[in-house]
Amino acid sequence: MLQVNFLRDNKERVLEGLKKRQFKNLELVDEAIILDQTRRGNQVELDNLNAEKNRISKEIGILISSGKHDEVASVKSKISEFADRIKELEAEKPQVEKALLDILYKIPNIPYEKVKAGVSADDNEIIYQSHDVEGLGEGAIPHWELAKKYNLIDFELGVKIAGAGFPVYFGKGARLQRALVQYFLDKNTDAGYLEVNPPHVVNEASGYGTGQLPDKEGQMYYVNADDLYLIPTAEVPVTNLYRDVLLDERDLPIKNTAFSQCYRREAGSYGAHVRGLNRLHQFEKVEIVRIEKPENSYAVLEEMVEHIKGILEDLELPYRVLRLCGGDTGFASAMTYDFEVWSAAQEKWLEVSSVSNFETFQANRLKCRYKADGKSQLVHTLNGSAMALPRIMAALLENNQTEEGIKLPKKIAEYARFELIN
Repeated sequence: MLQVNFLRDNKERVLEGLKKRQFKNLELVDEAIILDQTRRGNQVELDNLNAEKNRISKEIGILISSGKHDEVASVKSKISEFADRIKELEAEKPQVEKALLDILYKIPNIPYEKVKAGVSADDNEIIYQSHDVEGLGEGAIPHWELAKKYNLIDFELGVKIAGAGFPVYFGKGARLQRALVQYFLDKNTDAGYLEVNPPHVVNEASGYGTGQLPDKEGQMYYVNADDLYLIPTAEVPVTNLYRDVLLDERDLPIKNTAFSQCYRREAGSYGAHVRGLNRLHQFEKVEIVRIEKPENSYAVLEEMVEHIKGILEDLELPYRVLRLCGGDTGFASAMTYDFEVWSAAQEKWLEVSSVSNFETFQANRLKCRYKADGKSQLVHTLNGSAMALPRIMAALLENNQTEEGIKLPKKIAEYARFELIN
């Protein structure tokens, strides 16, 4: 959430940034500023009235002790008028604050200066590509057919149990999933990330804290009886560990990693692009989260990009890195890099990771600050997928198919304890 004083002091910059991300409701900026003016004006009036009421109240005792009883009634009448107005202002205060907060929740983060304007994914910049890519040629089998051929994943059985988008993994398919999770966690902890095992459900405050609510409410599974949400990513519970926390400068940086199941309704998703593992309602993912001093966050973002690249190099998959344009950047992010791997049988790129810097946007909602030299200020939060499993699995199966079977990359074979799926 952008701070209202930032909107007020940097209005033109905010409007230009929102235009860069194709945000249409620019009038919300003025509405927020006006409501803030009302809020601050009411507070000044309230403070003045309380001060005047206290001053006059003291006069009553002086008047009584001086025998000026005829003037006491007049002074008490003034106090009564002040009390009525104070009551009105105190009643209005939470209403104005809620109205202001509701508007601020609707305004996305403004993009970092390096982010280019653009409308959709077609306008994203390709920053790096590891290999020239090509298809496997005639006879290449997509992963959903490979999964069936080798009894790795049963999509129809998942439909029977829960519905589309909830696959069941068997045998070497299940073992490969487990091996990938362990490898990703080891890779992250070796890089200094502290492993966390968080809850897989969160309350409303946590959803608002990281920006999933209200922006993505329709994409989250809601447990009505308990007023809880199934997590769309471990980013949500892990980042909320630091909600309402005042950190010491010595606590920073904070580096966490977590494995979790992820649940996304993906409302409206249909067609060939969601077939097999391309898009699921439940999937496994390993996340990395950083809490940083503001001056370090963009160097850290590049460090995280290099970390993800190292993972994909170990997986021996062709990949590319994109910097998202304004129109494709997530609601809470100031800048995001996407990682895509080449799916040789489908002959298309599949997104497997996003790494984002939220600057103070999440921290302001979370009220997460750090103290240095006697002053407190908001931290910067960052997170990235390291990695999401479904499309990694799809690319591993498709890109490594041979006449003998599917040959795993050396690093993953060490974790899985088998080299060939046949």
